[in-house]
Amino acid sequence: MPATIRDVAAQARVSVATASRALSGSRHVSDENLRRVIGAAAKLSYRPNLVAAALRRQVTDTIGLVIPQISNPFFPTLVESIEWQLQSTTRQLLLCDSRGDAELEKHRLQALLDRQVDGIMISPCDALASADAVVATALQVPLVQIDRRITGDATDWVGVDDAVGMRLVVEHVARLGARTAVFVGSVPTNSSALLRLEAFSSETAGFGLETSEALLGNFTAAWGIEAARQLLASRPLPDVVVCGNDLIAIGVLRQFLLAGVRVPDEVLVTGFDDIASAELSAPSLTTVRQPHDAIAFEALRLLTERLDRRDGPYQRISMTPELVVRESTTQMDTFVQSAETSSQGG
Repeated sequence: MPATIRDVAAQARVSVATASRALSGSRHVSDENLRRVIGAAAKLSYRPNLVAAALRRQVTDTIGLVIPQISNPFFPTLVESIEWQLQSTTRQLLLCDSRGDAELEKHRLQALLDRQVDGIMISPCDALASADAVVATALQVPLVQIDRRITGDATDWVGVDDAVGMRLVVEHVARLGARTAVFVGSVPTNSSALLRLEAFSSETAGFGLETSEALLGNFTAAWGIEAARQLLASRPLPDVVVCGNDLIAIGVLRQFLLAGVRVPDEVLVTGFDDIASAELSAPSLTTVRQPHDAIAFEALRLLTERLDRRDGPYQRISMTPELVVRESTTQMDTFVQSAETSSQGG
């Protein structure tokens, strides 16, 4: 049977209160008693009951996190950043996956509330359908939206500036000489899908790129494969295929490879997120890198502030992304030059 605080106190020949103060780091314990209590705890292999201690302080030292899709590599990377930064605190993380279902997401939020978590972070799966549950939850515990967000200003939020990321992509390919572009993304039910689609439209117009109708499905490699098939069936291909995330782009690259389309010599392909496999794809993928660690740090900071003080204006923090140029866009200047030469020769 595990040793209790009473066993430690008896072994050290002090009161339970003294033993408790010694083990909690209180200064109101003599050096002699501290030495005896620590020695007794080590001899008995005593481990404190953290749950009981937390409940005495009316907290559980747990933070809930709800993400929309654990199979999307972006989210495990974000979870890892959050978990790593929690290591320096006494708090633990409870992770839930909503599987992109707003109704399931609602149940996940309630489950976390039932477990009396101190606060919640969530990347809502739907900008509209998730709103009621997110707002209702925020009225009960401190809540911070991370990456994606619902419509309105109902809670704190931290994430990447999707518009800036898309501007970096479009500016890059325009400078390489691209004249035509198509966007392959997700149906804009969540904020990331919507903002990236809107930014693509505005940025391509600003840089004078001709665009065709966007191909919209979901944030998966399977959709990227299907979208590439549709592009191949309706040639000519655009100069650049701008993808809403890296998974889509990897699917596009895969199908182009199978069809014998040379990337980047015949067409450029870009992604968004910079997941680990983006660097390993063939060719390696030009993409927008999200600052996972910075997003995690700011999300936890906002949540901690909200735990300490529930009132105050909500904050929205947009993190600046970085363009990572790799092989999938490095040859466009050669492609444009050869096309112009061919045109002049005709």
